[in-house]
Amino acid sequence: MKEIVVIVPENPSKLLSKMMSTVLDNRDFTIVKSADEVENLQNKRILFVLELNEIGTSNVLNNIFSKLYKMGKDSLKDSEGTVLIHSNYTMFTKTMAQSVIFLANNLGCSFVGRPLVEATGNLENFIAMEKVYNMPLENICLYQCQELGKRFFCDDFNSIEKKKKLLVLHSSNRQVSNTLTLWDMVKKSLHNIEINEINVGNGNVLDCKGCPYKTCKHLGNQSRCFYGGIVVEEIYPAILEADSLLFICPNYNDMITANLVATINRLTALYRQTKFYDKSIFSIIVSGYSGGDALGKQLISSLNMNKTFRLPPYFSLMAIANDKGSIEKVPNIETLANSFAERIINSI
Repeated sequence: MKEIVVIVPENPSKLLSKMMSTVLDNRDFTIVKSADEVENLQNKRILFVLELNEIGTSNVLNNIFSKLYKMGKDSLKDSEGTVLIHSNYTMFTKTMAQSVIFLANNLGCSFVGRPLVEATGNLENFIAMEKVYNMPLENICLYQCQELGKRFFCDDFNSIEKKKKLLVLHSSNRQVSNTLTLWDMVKKSLHNIEINEINVGNGNVLDCKGCPYKTCKHLGNQSRCFYGGIVVEEIYPAILEADSLLFICPNYNDMITANLVATINRLTALYRQTKFYDKSIFSIIVSGYSGGDALGKQLISSLNMNKTFRLPPYFSLMAIANDKGSIEKVPNIETLANSFAERIINSI
């Protein structure tokens, strides 16, 4: 059993204290409140408990991560994380969670699907759930914390039987894409894994139009979506068959490409039928200048925090390459590609 460590950089509000107690459910734990208290955080279950100020920051948490990064890129190796956030305001809870998960993941920490419970202002973020749960907003919040605790402490991902199948999604042109060239380097080292590569480019994917909840759920129960097409005919079955998904993401204007965004949006109907806790996500991100972290956080938010995909440690391989073919000149890129392939193999 892994030791439980609770990182609480600021004094928690009454509600956040309730949320923390609900997740922990009388389990023993160690508290870390400052960078000075950070020691060995490898092979732990780590609960980040964050009380945000009016600008959505925590200087103490920044100091904690600064120390962890100085300790080395494996300072959270084999650890698993989850996040609770409360704010008296309506903004910053999601973006702070993205940053925390991204920073911790780059140090070797994995995250279960849907690892966040956030509570904003007057709990406005739970209003949409009232008609589903039929209970007061605070009770919905604490129920979500209870469910998170069950997933987090009962998680046994390694015991799940794997099919050794990887689904790769992209919308790039192989003749000019540095991102696909980097994927080809990774693919060379993916031995004994069945790879299904789908190009969602060329306007093949209609974006989600926001069907009513009941319509989306009804169609999702049949593994369908109102807008059909390649998403229903090819991508839905491929996701259900795969152990892991790999998103190939060139950085255009610090955003994921439109067809991939549309694909992610369209997963909602399938998500109504089945959750993805047993599937991992990976990504390859190539930027012409900078900003790969922006795309990484988008994937974390949409797929791990919202759509329940598991986030394995070091989930993303990022590089900077602008001109056609320049990815091949990036220092140690073949070594980085081989190491990334090993991480995929270990996950599958």
